[in-house]
Amino acid sequence: MVLSMTALHRSTAGRWLVWSCLFFGSLIPLGWITWEAVQQRLGADPAQVIVTFLGIWALRYLWITLSVTPARRLLGFGWLQRYRRMLGLYALFYASLHLLAVATFILGWRPDLLLRELTERPYIIVGFTAWLLLIPLGITSTRGWQRRLGKRWKTLHWLVYPISLLVLLHFAWLIRAGYLEVLIYALVLAFLLGYRLYLKWR
Repeated sequence: MVLSMTALHRSTAGRWLVWSCLFFGSLIPLGWITWEAVQQRLGADPAQVIVTFLGIWALRYLWITLSVTPARRLLGFGWLQRYRRMLGLYALFYASLHLLAVATFILGWRPDLLLRELTERPYIIVGFTAWLLLIPLGITSTRGWQRRLGKRWKTLHWLVYPISLLVLLHFAWLIRAGYLEVLIYALVLAFLLGYRLYLKWR
């Protein structure tokens, strides 16, 4: 598998094929939830289903982005490095859709409700803070910004680690039945962060 992907990336056509699969494949969750909503198959509380679904996919893409370095070093998936920026931007994309869904379907864009949620509810404050911190990472993810910021670029992008902890806390606060899913995501994150700390300290 590693050899076949490496060979595939030796050609421009192969790189475009992988890029297209990842780019359009990452839109499948959005397409699925949109189709289910149009077909009215989201149950008694479709607004909550949409909000939760988009939030979980934002978390998943953030975890996938954090997995690129371990996959490259431990499994030899060096070709993944080329697509880390795309995966990170999809995390921001789904997080933004999650926020828009909350504002639209849950709060109805009422200023009084928006203000109250952003000042009184800890899980909203934590989630909104994580989203705000993701924005500069998305903006500065290009090679041009890497050149402009120099060493400061890596320092800025270390924000992804506290962001991931805030996202996990936000998710844990929202769970209303069973914490098995939270535990699984927490264990995966512990490995991803632990491995990066090991590399840094080594």
